[in-house]
Amino acid sequence: MRCVFLLFLLCSPLGAAELRMEVQLRWRGVPVAVPSAELAGATGQTVRLTRFAAIVAGVVLTRAEGGTVQLDGEYGLLDAESGRLALTLRNVPDGDYHGLEFQLGLPAVVNHGDPGQWPARHPLNPIVNGLHWGWAGGYVFAAIEGRWRGSATGPAKPAGEERGFSYHLGTDPRVMRVGFVSLLTVAGPTTVSLALDLGKAVGGHMLAADDGSETTHSAEDDALATKLTKAMERAWFFLEAKPTTTPPAAVATEKGAAERANETPRGTPRPFVVPAGFPQPELPADNPLTQEGVALGEQLFHDRRLSAGRIQSCASCHAPELAFADGQATSAGVDGVRGTRNSMPLFNLVWSPGYGWDGGKPRIRDQVRAAMTNPIEMKADLEVVTTELNRDAGLRGKFAEAFGSPDITADRVDLALEQFLLTLIAADSKFDRSLRGAAKLTEEEKVGFALFVSEYDPARGRRGADCFHCHGGALFTDFGLRSNGLDLVSADGGRALVTSKKTDAGKFKTPSLRNVAVTAPYMHDGRLATLEDVIAHYDHGVKRAATLDPNLAKHPAVGLALTAGEQRALVAFLRTLTDSTVSAAPAGKSLTSHP
Repeated sequence: MRCVFLLFLLCSPLGAAELRMEVQLRWRGVPVAVPSAELAGATGQTVRLTRFAAIVAGVVLTRAEGGTVQLDGEYGLLDAESGRLALTLRNVPDGDYHGLEFQLGLPAVVNHGDPGQWPARHPLNPIVNGLHWGWAGGYVFAAIEGRWRGSATGPAKPAGEERGFSYHLGTDPRVMRVGFVSLLTVAGPTTVSLALDLGKAVGGHMLAADDGSETTHSAEDDALATKLTKAMERAWFFLEAKPTTTPPAAVATEKGAAERANETPRGTPRPFVVPAGFPQPELPADNPLTQEGVALGEQLFHDRRLSAGRIQSCASCHAPELAFADGQATSAGVDGVRGTRNSMPLFNLVWSPGYGWDGGKPRIRDQVRAAMTNPIEMKADLEVVTTELNRDAGLRGKFAEAFGSPDITADRVDLALEQFLLTLIAADSKFDRSLRGAAKLTEEEKVGFALFVSEYDPARGRRGADCFHCHGGALFTDFGLRSNGLDLVSADGGRALVTSKKTDAGKFKTPSLRNVAVTAPYMHDGRLATLEDVIAHYDHGVKRAATLDPNLAKHPAVGLALTAGEQRALVAFLRTLTDSTVSAAPAGKSLTSHP
């Protein structure tokens, strides 16, 4: 971080501290959580907030004796649903200040820079913030989404109909600037508490069906975006500044550290190449990739001894030629009993923040263990499995190469499989080749891509399929957990089975659309057989469930009214996302598209 004083040539000789900015969300003066219960909107309307997220940058402190300190290159992310409502600014000079300013948004050069430059965990990494506009370029500076219901006498009759709203504020002219004149002393770690009243930001805005008031994506001529950015600037309040209280850090036990060291791979380091345009992933620090570990994981992936009765391997439900899916609506386990969910394809897993249709497993190794021990999947008894594997002298030798000793444990099996799965990359489709000039899309495919990345906004004369909200960017997914309107009440609780929250009922992970042409059937339960069925669902089959994602709930009840030709064009574009370097890789060979 670089200290820039407008009236001084050198940084202050005083001490430097961490300044923590905490944000409290409110609705018309009352604290509110997001997702929220019903809130009072304009003129008898009710609102439920489902998302608030924003990017903070450009922090400036005004010194009491004159001059300013600009915290250059410091960025922060606010995301209510994940509880990330604070940011820490480092190397702030001690002293007295009487002003604090910041902006929601980014300088143009940063906004339009390569999003792949930001390391894992950085606020501007698209995987972290979920605010990059994908192929359209640039970031959403602030996102507010939710559901609303009209009053009996208002413009959105009948009162019982609940719809969605989605406000994505961004583009260079709409950087939002927030400032306070308030005394602030920094003498060691300091916390500044601020309040953002979302009721003032959007609560006075009258919503009406299908007139453009339910959505904005900050187009140049969008008056609503301008109105909302001004309201957002005025919705902030300074609460207090006080010394930071830091809870004691947890200390790992020597035994735990020794156990982790014993499981750490010991082989030849294997580099991970991030494809051009992809965000930087966070590789597991306690399971670094090695040549020996990946090769071992690949072998185990095809080993039927990992299941009860030697009946199934991982590849039984994740076939390489199907992009590691299995072509069935739901898969049968070792006893022939079918599960309730579709086998997800296995590629680009390194970027995912959670695994399974409900995102309930935080690491690949956890998902591996769950599949092996699930009684209606591989039904493995881990003690039986490891005992049998340890009888294989050749396999013990490979474990020794990968882990430094020949002992085969369940944890080591998980780690080896995780290493292999981390290396499965899909990044070389016809679409990717077209971006670098090595292939050309047909006119129909171009039309499909244009529809894919265009918002459906008939009130403003914009025609599109709105796919990019959930499937934008190089990964063609934001890994969000959403209800996409398959049922009014989902038989499968989805994310709610993990969180026990009613607001998560029927929500499932957004799958990547890469290789979608070879991973049929579709949806969490495989109910849709073809890509044509999927397009038809989003065009006119969405059911208005209570947890329906706002980006779908804002569409008219009759749907998008895509023509038959437009639907064919979308399917044609989706077929350009097939990566044969992953889907056609034979068992026993290298299954990665990047060394």
